[in-house]
Order: sequence, then structure tokens, then C-alpha cells
Amino acid sequence: MRVNYDPEADILYIIIREGPIKDTVEADDDVLIEIAEDGNVAGIEIWNA
Repeated sequence: MRVNYDPEADILYIIIREGPIKDTVEADDDVLIEIAEDGNVAGIEIWNA
């Protein structure tokens, strides 16, 4: 797992696993969940962190 923060864009990105992304689901305003091809969570983006 890795955590990156882009202060210019104010986005926190939590990378749970590497690999291709199948889908992205908006969990809440400014919170996106990236789903891997196998259906597991691959990453989380938090905008306006």
C-alpha cells in the first residue's frame, strides 16, 4: 500500500494494489473508489483533502 498527496490539486490517493482498473465508483462527494479487474478495491482518491 502507498499513499500519495498532490498539494497543488489537493488530492490524496491511497494505492492499495497495483494493476489495471476495471471501474471507478463515486462513494461520496470527492471520494472515488477504484475497482480492480478481480473486483477488489485497488485505490481510493479523496479530492479536496
